[in-house]
Amino acid sequence: MSENKKSPEKYFKDQYDDEDVLFVFRKHPIVMRKALVLASLGPLLGVLPAAINPQLGFGFFFGGLAVGFVLSFLIMLPAWIAWYYSIFIVTDQRLIQISQKGLFNRSVVDIGLAKIQSTNYEVRGIQATLLGFGTIVIQTYMGDMVVHEVYHPEKVIKTIATILKDQGIVAEVLDESTSDDN
Repeated sequence: MSENKKSPEKYFKDQYDDEDVLFVFRKHPIVMRKALVLASLGPLLGVLPAAINPQLGFGFFFGGLAVGFVLSFLIMLPAWIAWYYSIFIVTDQRLIQISQKGLFNRSVVDIGLAKIQSTNYEVRGIQATLLGFGTIVIQTYMGDMVVHEVYHPEKVIKTIATILKDQGIVAEVLDESTSDDN
């Protein structure tokens, strides 16, 4: 009689067999704002010839508009890929930062949870306050991991601190959003 053992489901490529994913987060979509502004110029550039020369007709106007939307999509796609595929994964053993830059450049940072000394966050400025993003700093024995433009950094740090506490790791949580070092 053969036993059909199923291996545990893996959520990412480098996940260990005995590792559980506890928390996944990514940056705020605000990181795509420059591409969004540039992409919004696409339809404008597409209809510009028909606006300058109205004798070209509606066919040229709508054709230019369609070309402008395709141009906008092509401008926005690399920024969206970089945002969507750049993630942070907290498992019961480590913190993994996967950063996607463009289509063919990916970097991975892997930090054991036991190496984390403290976790900090900062929300600075009116835009960050209104849109709910900030910077988190995870201090380790080897240096600091600084992550800018994280969506709801206080919730992320609280969740990471809870995970560390559940794993028996004591790390300080510092709130820098109210500091006087401006």
